[in-house]
Amino acid sequence: MTIKISGAPCCWGVDDPKNPYLPNWKDVLREAHLAGFSGIETGPYGYLPLDKTILKEELEKNQLTIVAGTIFDDLVSETNLPNLLNQVDDICTLMTQLPQDQAEVNQKLKTPYLVVIDWGHEERDYAAGHPERAQRLSNYDWRTMISHIIQIARKAAEKYGVRVVVHPHAGGYIEFSDEILKLTEDIPYEVAGLCLDTGHLLYSKMDPAEWLEKLYHRVDYIHFKDIDRDVYQQVMNKKIRFFDACAENVMCPIGEGVIDYKEIYELLAVKLKYEGSITIEQERDPRNAGSSLADVKKSVAFLEEVGFNK
Repeated sequence: MTIKISGAPCCWGVDDPKNPYLPNWKDVLREAHLAGFSGIETGPYGYLPLDKTILKEELEKNQLTIVAGTIFDDLVSETNLPNLLNQVDDICTLMTQLPQDQAEVNQKLKTPYLVVIDWGHEERDYAAGHPERAQRLSNYDWRTMISHIIQIARKAAEKYGVRVVVHPHAGGYIEFSDEILKLTEDIPYEVAGLCLDTGHLLYSKMDPAEWLEKLYHRVDYIHFKDIDRDVYQQVMNKKIRFFDACAENVMCPIGEGVIDYKEIYELLAVKLKYEGSITIEQERDPRNAGSSLADVKKSVAFLEEVGFNK
């Protein structure tokens, strides 16, 4: 089995492209190479330059491929649809002209993927990780969001040959088990797959190994992260936004938290025969990006020790 270890700019605190404390994108690519990543995601729309020539040069210099791009935005509001579809054009146009990996024998679909995440709702952000108190969308708003995702997926596939994978994310309107299952009922697999994230599953009260196996028939791509048990218990007792919890270091280097990656390796590599990329994410405050390289090196070393390949 070949499971390549990739990374994402969020390991350097890059989640909001407007954050004034973001590290320089060239430094992120350089450290991604030093960490041992084979590929990287583009991160939030607007962080990496949209000039393919400039970006391609830096990727090649650092021996990195592009694994995925991300739409991290409000998927619910009808007025935001033109913006979402514009992002499809910009992100897919860029990704498909950048260095890419060869597909592995058992890889379901080739990279790059377009990871689609609902975000931007304060009422849900403060309820991240709390399925018992988080409000759900009305039927109308849910149908609207599903329609938007389908339009995004069809445009990406038909115009650019890019596969959309929907990422359940703490603090958005696709987070908890009931929402994930409803999504799989309402969007056919031929339209869009899933990107499951071990850390977000656990943060939102789901067992990562159980849900990876349960939904593997819909999973095209996987994110890895780990959670510090003590910090998690603390933030669950606070009224706190998801990324504020990340700033308190709820996410830790893989192998130092509560997720059993030996179990996940046995599941993915041995039982399910997963091949392709997994992407390490360790969200943090970008003002703490000085420790990013050391942390991602720890994560890569631990995963390689468990059995995952670069």
